[in-house]
Formats: sequence, structure tokens, C-alpha cells
Amino acid sequence: MKLAASIMCANQLELAIELKRLEEANIELLHCDVMDGVFVNNLAMGPYVLEAISKATSIPLDIHLATVDVPKYIDMYSYLKPEFMSFHIEASKNIDEDIERIRKKGIKVSLAISPETSIESVKPYLKKIDMVLMMTVNPGFAGQKFNYSVLKKIDELNEYMNSFDRKPVIEVDGCINKNTILELKNRNVDTYVLGTSALFNKEKESYKEKASGVRELISE
Repeated sequence: MKLAASIMCANQLELAIELKRLEEANIELLHCDVMDGVFVNNLAMGPYVLEAISKATSIPLDIHLATVDVPKYIDMYSYLKPEFMSFHIEASKNIDEDIERIRKKGIKVSLAISPETSIESVKPYLKKIDMVLMMTVNPGFAGQKFNYSVLKKIDELNEYMNSFDRKPVIEVDGCINKNTILELKNRNVDTYVLGTSALFNKEKESYKEKASGVRELISE
């Protein structure tokens, strides 16, 4: 089980301080949302910003491409050498080629699927990838309500992969908090992306205390 911090939700004027706090909280991944204003109606996280972030922390990057023109963005961000790079199955014109494009750059491959996308669409590629990013909200904006229909899709995914010798890990992203973790924790979820709901909120606890509380909840 790993905790990833959605760095888009951090205080952008104090990123160096925020990164230090996340390191102290033993956050294992920095989830970086790259948005092109086309695939989603928002813009976020250019390569120079992520380059500065990667130089300021030892936490590996987990880059989520919420973009069209997938090969262009793979090439644009791959020099950052993230641990994972996700692209949306809905946006790719050639999924096999995009998987191989990431793989050749020495980066672990993740396929992202939006809440309305069926598990059937990802099944042909599961043995070729390292992670499935299950969006539990529509990509683009923080603060949305959790889509509970995704729980059945996670169950379906786990059932389908039950016979696999090597399973891609499952990452969940979108309104991950104390209530939704209770629904997710017995569903073989490997990585939880924490944003405004569980980490970057106005509660007085430190990030270390918040992350520790999440870990305890998942482990119960």
C-alpha cells in the first residue's frame, strides 16, 4: 500500500515547503496531473514546474496525462524519469504503441480510465502494463464527489486478474477520504492518491499526522 500526494492540490506558492512536509509524512509518490485544456477543461502542471519539483524532492513522480495527443505528451515529460506515467485509454489512438513508447523510456506504464469507461476496454492490455489508474471522479478538477459506481468496476478488475501471475497494481484517484477509504480498503487497492479531501485541507493536523491516520485506517 502506498500513499501518493496530488501535488496540484498543494499550496503552489510554497511548493518547496510543501514537499518537505510530504517527505516528513513518508509520502511514497507525487501524483502530478498534466492537463491540456482539451481532454479536460482545465490546464495544469507544465514540464518546467515538474522539473523544479523533481529536483527539490526525493519522492518519485507519478505523472498522469489527462491529455489528447498522447505520444506528444509522453515525449514532452519522459525526460523527468517518473516512476509511473499514466495516459487515458479514452484519449489514445494506438494504445499498444503508447504503452511501448513509455516502456522504451524506462518508465513504468499505467493506463488511466475515467468513471464511465468499462473494464472491458482495459482487459486486453493488463498483462502489458504496471498499473491501472482508476479515476473515482471525472478528471480535471479537485473537489468532486466520489463516484461509487467505480467500486463495482474495481471488483470486476480484481476478479478478472485473479488468475494472473503478475498483476498490475491498482491506483485510485478522486475524493479519497476517511469515508471512501472504508469502501476501498478491502478491494486490493495498492495506491491511494490523496488530495484536498484527506491531505491538503484546512484541518490543523500535520501532513505526517494525516498520512498516519490514513495508513491506520487502511490497515484496520
